[in-house]
Amino acid sequence: MMATRPSRTRRVRLPGSLVVRRRGAILTVRLARPHKHNALDEPTVVGLHDLFESLPPAVKAVVIHAEGPSFCAGLDLTELTERSVIEGFAHSRLWHWAFEPIQFSPAPVIAVLHGAVIGGGLELACAAHLRVAERSAFYGLPEGQRGIFVGGGGSVRLPRLIGAAQMTDMMLTGRRLTAQEGQALGLTQYLVEDGAGLAKGLDLARCVAANAAMTNFAVIHALPYIADMPAASGYLTEALVAGIAQGNREAKDRLKSFIAKNRKKKAAARRPKKKA
Repeated sequence: MMATRPSRTRRVRLPGSLVVRRRGAILTVRLARPHKHNALDEPTVVGLHDLFESLPPAVKAVVIHAEGPSFCAGLDLTELTERSVIEGFAHSRLWHWAFEPIQFSPAPVIAVLHGAVIGGGLELACAAHLRVAERSAFYGLPEGQRGIFVGGGGSVRLPRLIGAAQMTDMMLTGRRLTAQEGQALGLTQYLVEDGAGLAKGLDLARCVAANAAMTNFAVIHALPYIADMPAASGYLTEALVAGIAQGNREAKDRLKSFIAKNRKKKAAARRPKKKA
């Protein structure tokens, strides 16, 4: 379940590996460690947590993208040391703590993927709500060949997108999926030409940001839970969420506006056309 969150008004100090830009209601977050193929070190992971925990209410959509040849090559392996079992457990829980505010963000999150989307980079992408892939993107989970296991929530999120059997294959054999294969399996929703990913992500963000805030919140928070429920519980929860959404003032205003515009169109269509 989503953790209780503090007020989203505080300012946070981010590491240089995260470059944030505000474009009206849209926030862009750029991974900026191209010399490391944007491998995630601890300051970057903690910075992602702090950023998404403090999103201002005016932000209606977030786009995560990356500079350099790769989206993210996963965990920065230079941080791996002789960890004990407890230290390994704590490190994994740190990543869970960091990615949870992305999955449970109040604003929909769109990840734009290109080049290597490997290990922890794939886990980061899975925490987003929509994923756009450029044709250069490829996906892998090399943890199996390195004697370790996924630790950033991948075993929970990725099977829900591509199935446990596909993830098993990737981890046991080191198989990499191409952008086309990932699209076919449902890992990404959009596949675009190289260099067109960010523009597509921003187009989607503008579309999403124009929705009613309550609807967006219901889609990204309630829908995943409903999908995991037994049918009877799902129907009840759906009805409760539908009632809340329809009772929202913004929803009522939008429906009234839509009905008024539709009536005007019908009235205009009934008017006799002037003869030339």
